[in-house]
Amino acid sequence: MSPWIFLAGAILAEVCGTLALRASDGFSRPVPTVIVPVGYGIAFFLLSRCLKAGMPLGTAYAVWASLGVVLVAIAGRFLFADTLTPRAIAGIAIIVVGVVLVEGAH
Repeated sequence: MSPWIFLAGAILAEVCGTLALRASDGFSRPVPTVIVPVGYGIAFFLLSRCLKAGMPLGTAYAVWASLGVVLVAIAGRFLFADTLTPRAIAGIAIIVVGVVLVEGAH
């Protein structure tokens, strides 16, 4: 299986875990609290499979971390009414450009 499939799954699982962390309200809500470690566990498992499938660590981590940040910021805006200032939007755009440059280097 393509390492990119594993990486995409890892990113989605990490984003779900992080959003559940916010929704857990300090681990006071049971369902999101359970989702947090499950999401992170799946994310790390899939990231390890991505690496085993041959993706370089630097590429995998750069794409995983940066796209996770972008997706959490966007989802936080819609799910939790988090603020996305013009400066934050510019930062997200820079992150996306950075990921494209990192991937283009391989």
